[in-house]
Amino acid sequence: MDEFRKHSSPFLLVYFLLIRALFSTATDTISTSARIRDGQTLVSANGEFELGFFNLANSTNRYVGIWYSNITLPTYVWVANRESPLTDRSGVITVTAPGLLAILNRTNGTVWSSAFTPATTPAPNPTARLLDSGNLIVKDADDDTFLWQSFDYPCDTLLAGIRLGWNYVTNVETYISSWKSNDDPAKGEYSSHVDPTGYPQMVLKKGEAVQYRIGPWNGLRWSGAPDTSNDPTYSVSLQLTPDEVRYTEGVVGDSVLSRSRLNPTGQGERSTWNDRTSTWTTYTNMPADNCDSYGLCGPHGSCNVGTSPSCGCLDRFVPRDPKSWGRTDWSDGCVRRIALSCGGDKFLKYSGIKLPDARNTTNNVERRSLAECQVDCSRNCSCVAYAQLNISGDGSGCLFYHGDLIDIRTLASAGQDLYIRMAAAEPGDVASTSSNGGNSGRTRTIVAASITSVVAIIFVCLILVYVYGRRRKSDPSMNQEAVGLFSATNANEAELPFFSLPTVLKATDNFSNKNKLGEGGFGPVYRGELEDGHEIAVKRLSKTSRQGVNELRNEVMLIAKLQHRNLVRTLGFCAEGEEYMLIYEYMPNHSLDLMLFDHEKSSLLDWQKRFNIINGIAKGLLYLHQDSRLRIIHRDLKASNILLDADMIPKISDFGLARSFGGNQTEAQTRRVVGTYGYMSPEYAIDGLFSVKSDVFSFGVLVLEIVSGKRNRGFLLKDHNLNLLGHAWRLYLEDSSRKLLDPCLEEAFDFGQVERAIHVGLLCVQNSPDDRPSMSSVVFMLGNEVALPQAKQPGFFTERDISIDHSSSSSNPTVTHNELTITWTQGR
Repeated sequence: MDEFRKHSSPFLLVYFLLIRALFSTATDTISTSARIRDGQTLVSANGEFELGFFNLANSTNRYVGIWYSNITLPTYVWVANRESPLTDRSGVITVTAPGLLAILNRTNGTVWSSAFTPATTPAPNPTARLLDSGNLIVKDADDDTFLWQSFDYPCDTLLAGIRLGWNYVTNVETYISSWKSNDDPAKGEYSSHVDPTGYPQMVLKKGEAVQYRIGPWNGLRWSGAPDTSNDPTYSVSLQLTPDEVRYTEGVVGDSVLSRSRLNPTGQGERSTWNDRTSTWTTYTNMPADNCDSYGLCGPHGSCNVGTSPSCGCLDRFVPRDPKSWGRTDWSDGCVRRIALSCGGDKFLKYSGIKLPDARNTTNNVERRSLAECQVDCSRNCSCVAYAQLNISGDGSGCLFYHGDLIDIRTLASAGQDLYIRMAAAEPGDVASTSSNGGNSGRTRTIVAASITSVVAIIFVCLILVYVYGRRRKSDPSMNQEAVGLFSATNANEAELPFFSLPTVLKATDNFSNKNKLGEGGFGPVYRGELEDGHEIAVKRLSKTSRQGVNELRNEVMLIAKLQHRNLVRTLGFCAEGEEYMLIYEYMPNHSLDLMLFDHEKSSLLDWQKRFNIINGIAKGLLYLHQDSRLRIIHRDLKASNILLDADMIPKISDFGLARSFGGNQTEAQTRRVVGTYGYMSPEYAIDGLFSVKSDVFSFGVLVLEIVSGKRNRGFLLKDHNLNLLGHAWRLYLEDSSRKLLDPCLEEAFDFGQVERAIHVGLLCVQNSPDDRPSMSSVVFMLGNEVALPQAKQPGFFTERDISIDHSSSSSNPTVTHNELTITWTQGR
């Protein structure tokens, strides 16, 4: 059939289709007693879709796929064996009990098969059917429940009825991915996802890096997408429940043949079929222009395709690095020209924009007016902007932004309003403001505005210098180191609110022991409650702490720029007198170690919670290594630095020892090795070399601890003197990994997941950094049933002298090796 399509005229093809419709005995269903051989097909009942074998124009490889049956141009909407093509025409499609659809080769070997999980009820009489929607399903002949469907595993085409997004119950994501090329349907570089982090938005990725973001859902559409809400022929919807987030789109009715496709170059295409020209007519391309490039103008920058240059700072913002900005390097973005004080701030309205990246947002879905949204945001010092969550009808709910506002652009139509927090000293009220002050185009006012701004800035600077001088004279106790490290410039760069010491003292009841949550290398941590009822955690630098002001400043500067649901959110800092503190969101379930290594509390962590924690830590670490603006090496990943929120979602914390890399830098060396015994990789502990693979090693240790419920440091069994890594390795070699599992879990677990987690953990702790997987590979291996490589011997495998008390957390030995000083920083 595909050969006929290539070499025949449209008239002959239409004639052939008509004859086949009249005389063909094609069916839409096969059972275990029938096979589809190369050259035979299934045809949906309405004749719109066809399934069978095909090859592409410049390839002899044979694939099984679904295509439009009643149009003249071969258009494939789904491919089964996209990664494993047949090399000849001997293939067959078959259905086998207990409900598997399979492609077999000449020797009856399985080239591809549909998914089947142990939770699925076996089908005694399974059948496969091609539906009128283009969905290929497997079910029992006597039961309408689907055992499997192709719509759960789309390729590059989004058909009406495919539901993109996440199933939180099964932790399975449905997304589309491009072909490698027009002649190779294998999975390409690009993929399109519904990202539910913060609040759902559609993103286009190249590998793991975000290339384009359509914007958060606003009740009618994605906020940055073309306005389809007024198009009666097109429908888009988002279903958001505690169990899933699902997005669907498609043409209303069947009068027009339409498709959405992600092509091999990373372009999202919406097109309709033109019978007159026998071609697909594309009416929407995404991304459409340069301003659709993710984060092009940096934090607080706004892109306008109608100006030159395209990037400008939002009104009331100035370039963070004017020299780079002058070289058209906008990556550092912009900062407020007057820093926030979290007291008396106001909000300015920015209109006609695509809402910023929503991955670091919170929301209130209840019906709330804009005035109520403003009140809620103003009470929270970490809230830097708000927008209406749902613009359908009268509108309702609030979307609150925290941290940098990234990936803003002006929209010619269908733009939305964003209310950004500004200092009280800024002129203007809650009224319309240009979203791109640097490129407003109002030539007659630019000179006047510039002169006014310069005069105002000089005037403000003179006042600040005067006040600062008076304050230094009147407050001799003011710590000058704090002044230097936490000056207005640094605070502005970090964009973290400043909490006054009286505010913190009142919130923690003067650091009352009843509010003390624990103690780490930095110092004690206290629970607090602000006047508005917001709970906080306060990390207070101890005078005897091995971590000092520089580590505190490092954490302030780094974590303020990080946005991910699996990283703890920093609300602000305090540096007054002799006090240095960081203020975090409060985590009701405290740190992972307090629960995991406690005999009674560990039973609260069932296997599914543990596996979700492992996945969450992996995704947070992947963000640090790959998706954040800078490549961040944490250097102190351990159980006590993983905090758990009310829903047991893990949050990586404590970035005082973290290091950031820029450009293509992948590793560094230091003479001061800081970290925690039992989690450090061999190359870091011995030679001071650290990289992303050092964090991978620490993650692997953490995985084995979570599975076993035992600490690596201080682990001891009667029959050997191995640490936890060595014990896990020995069980792995003996094919007895199940014995590593925490006994308190009893039989309530999925052993396939357990075995996979242990295997991935051992891959992460391999002795050579080159052998360890990247975190993107780790996330993939944890979430997919794929074959895993053989693990090699872990680092620090040799048996140790058990006469040394490794379980003590009070000792901090300093070890010298080849003039390299290693400072062991112990956690709580």
